[in-house]
Amino acid sequence: MNGSRARDAGQPLLLGVRHHGPGSAKAVRAALEASRPRVVLIEGPPEADPLVPLAAAEDMRPPVALLAHAVDEPGRSAFWPLAAFSPEWVALRWALEHGVPARFIDLPAAHTLAWERDEEDGGGEDMDGGGKDGEDGGMDAGAEQDALDEDVRVDPLGVLADTAGYDDAERWWEDVVEHRGAGKGDALAPFTALEEAMTALRETYGSGGHGRDLIREAHMRLRIRDAQREFEDGVAVVCGAWHVPALRRRTGVTADRALLKGLPKVKTDVTWVPWTHRRLSRAGGYGAGIDSPGWYAHLFAAPDRPVERWLTKVAGLLRAEDRTVSPGHVIEAVRLAETLAALRGRPLPGLGEATDAVRAVMCEGSDVPLALVHDRLVVGDVLGEVPHTVPAVPLQRDLERTQRRLRLRPEAAERELDLDLREETGAERSRLLHRLRLLGIDWGRPAAARSGTGTFRETWRLRWEPELAVRSAEAGVWGTTVLAAATAKAEADAVAARGLADITALAEHCLLAALPDALPVVMRVLADRAALDTDVAHLAQALPALVRSLRYGDVRGTGTAALAEVAAGLAERVFVGLPPACAGLDADAAEEMRGHVDAVHGALSLLGDVPAAPDGRLRARWRAVLRTLSARDTVPGVLRGRAVRLLLDEGELAQDEAARLMGLALSPGTPPADAAAWIEGFVGGSGGGLLLVHDERLFGLVDRWLTAVPTEAFTDVLPLLRRTFSAYESGVRRTLGELVRRGPGRRDRTDTAAAGAPGFGPGVDEARADAVLPVLRLLLGPDCDEGTRGERVEVRR
Repeated sequence: MNGSRARDAGQPLLLGVRHHGPGSAKAVRAALEASRPRVVLIEGPPEADPLVPLAAAEDMRPPVALLAHAVDEPGRSAFWPLAAFSPEWVALRWALEHGVPARFIDLPAAHTLAWERDEEDGGGEDMDGGGKDGEDGGMDAGAEQDALDEDVRVDPLGVLADTAGYDDAERWWEDVVEHRGAGKGDALAPFTALEEAMTALRETYGSGGHGRDLIREAHMRLRIRDAQREFEDGVAVVCGAWHVPALRRRTGVTADRALLKGLPKVKTDVTWVPWTHRRLSRAGGYGAGIDSPGWYAHLFAAPDRPVERWLTKVAGLLRAEDRTVSPGHVIEAVRLAETLAALRGRPLPGLGEATDAVRAVMCEGSDVPLALVHDRLVVGDVLGEVPHTVPAVPLQRDLERTQRRLRLRPEAAERELDLDLREETGAERSRLLHRLRLLGIDWGRPAAARSGTGTFRETWRLRWEPELAVRSAEAGVWGTTVLAAATAKAEADAVAARGLADITALAEHCLLAALPDALPVVMRVLADRAALDTDVAHLAQALPALVRSLRYGDVRGTGTAALAEVAAGLAERVFVGLPPACAGLDADAAEEMRGHVDAVHGALSLLGDVPAAPDGRLRARWRAVLRTLSARDTVPGVLRGRAVRLLLDEGELAQDEAARLMGLALSPGTPPADAAAWIEGFVGGSGGGLLLVHDERLFGLVDRWLTAVPTEAFTDVLPLLRRTFSAYESGVRRTLGELVRRGPGRRDRTDTAAAGAPGFGPGVDEARADAVLPVLRLLLGPDCDEGTRGERVEVRR
């Protein structure tokens, strides 16, 4: 084909593309160089025209996206992603480099955002959005704007691939565009061929079942006419190939304006935001449905020999991960990829052949390292950048300034951040991340600290997602700075909270985020709600978060006197209401209440170590409550057993007394199900297995009871017992099994040592005791030699 149709005098140069297609991007660049238009029109929201010059800024680096959001409702938004290999981005940069005006001609975002979001996303990959499997993304605001197949389910690429005998539309596109040297020879020939194919499809499928296409195309035709009047025949249009036949069709201005009449409209702001390759690869949400953005970027950037360069890049990644990959592996992988392409009848190896070659040659048939290649290279963690001069709400500006000051650079790849809260920088970073979480901007998520559970350290997992830009704009309604917005949001959340536990969690968050102005409001609401709430379960749920909050006073320098007073009041109400609340519960309710009892116990253990907390009377009151629970027959067995265990752990109950209570609970007159529940409460959870291992009397009681359970009842209690004992560590279960095998009354120290159990021996090992003396000398100083003999005696003890 010679491309004559696209060059008819007086007609605009219509360059139909596949969004995010590197072949289309190269072809667009070649066509613009050959035709040298006087104006470039691009499919996109016209409100972004004032932002076009920013695309030429030195600190603008794709992937980026145009973000449009409703001024009065920032959460209502749409993105138009652009990667380095997007034809629209190439056209935009070409126009800026050559001093040619560039304008967006799609339907204004003001109308797009006013439309209600489609209940069903479009399906298939189209030549307009580059989407796939139900999303179209591209330059069409995610899945909202250009789902071609709402009713007919037409997939242009799929239809063309099927017509050509391909079962994979992606592979067909690679063969006919990416591997055919798009733009070589006649620069307009690829667009002419694609236009003819799309014309045939539009004649068969019409608008593809989506009426919005007709409205968008009417608006594009009007903007093209305006440009033709201004620039005559020097107009080039870059748009989805699906739209080209409709834009070529001659229609009246009146008819086009009639389609646009009465459209809903909202006030809209538009800006540039960073985007990521990983987000481009997602079909849902604001993704574009591009399976392999990293591969596409490589195809677009590689000057020659793309497969050889790609496999070299893969080898470098695997070598960096300590895998043995040599230049010979690369050579063999290239040969295998070329052989596979020849066997499959392809002009050049594609990503499929390269992946198969990597699996066979560099990964030795394993998919584990191949998953790393897919994640790091095929998709990639590239994060774009935008200039600091782009329009943004004040809160976004404050966030950017704070990020730069604290040296917290947003990154697309997930990384772990350890913070020492005793350092000012660590404390400030922690406060920022907690404030952002309160605003719904989950840039960081708390993780378990590797160094333990102390309050002086925090560990976060950070990953910047593009949609966080929407969250930032949305949070701007609460204030102009992160601190002011978080404060206002906390106060509003406190008033709107329904549950007591929600308010105590909010109080904890206010301390973590250092919001002193919001804390009084939260505490006032907490006190009011606590006074009215009579549900013991609610009070028990609220207490732990409140006590945890008290621990932050030391490290964060926050006053906690008001918290301590409210916590003491909640605890007193729990003490009064818990015993009657535990009577007559069924199995499920008893299990839930056991969780509340454990939570209150842990909270009061912490409360005793907090300077701002009341004196030890609360702990004494709590022990009295536990004694009451352990002795009442109306309390379910799981709660009675748990109360005995907690008293034993606290040292408030002698082992003989605990054995007596267990003996009563496991007596022949107790139904097996109740006895099993008592055992679950007593030995379930942390440390229960070790208790049986080291206390022969308790172990014997459980053993004798279990062997005496009748056969018909054993089947009923087995699931409960299995749940209890399966929670123990494998070493504890193995030791218990060994003790059962030996039988009762045969585990004195000598027998245990003879069996080889770890931690026991027939006597003192003097060599091991002496080994610690050099360390003691270093700790105590050189004057400690006189007491060496005494030290040895103490160590042996």
